[in-house]
Amino acid sequence: MDKETERERWQRNFADLLQELRVAQTGVQILFAFLLTLPFSAEFPKTTDLQKDTYVVALLAAAAATALIISPVAFHRALFRQGRKPELVVYAHRMATGGLVFMLISMVSAIFLITDFVLTRPIAIVLSVLAGLWFLTFWILLPAFRRSWADDDVDDEYPDDADEQGDQARRRANRS
Repeated sequence: MDKETERERWQRNFADLLQELRVAQTGVQILFAFLLTLPFSAEFPKTTDLQKDTYVVALLAAAAATALIISPVAFHRALFRQGRKPELVVYAHRMATGGLVFMLISMVSAIFLITDFVLTRPIAIVLSVLAGLWFLTFWILLPAFRRSWADDDVDDEYPDDADEQGDQARRRANRS
């Protein structure tokens, strides 16, 4: 089996990370845009002080998430063609993780803001907590739990990165 070089691995890791960031970036940009327009709606003056404070938390968290999720692009521009891809991948991973944390804060805050405005506060709290737990389940708990699984049936059906890398290297070699 052909081995992927260290350079190819860093390139692939960076490409994979960029694909992930594209998905997250779209979500955070839509949320941020919604939050930017909210104070200009006719109903916003009717919000309570708690709702306004929640709005500010949601807005600032969305801004932080946007900055962190887009930051790998600026970092890449600064390090372009300097052979520092490993540093870029490590940095981009940290920024993406931080961006997801702020995105979670913003989303749960936005959910609380809206549900508190249209429903009773106890229901808004319950729905916001449930939404936060839902995100945490799929963003942290399930991936962490899955890392510890030893399900040979799934592993046989879906090869891991090493097998996939070997397949990719063989395809490249065949094209040459």
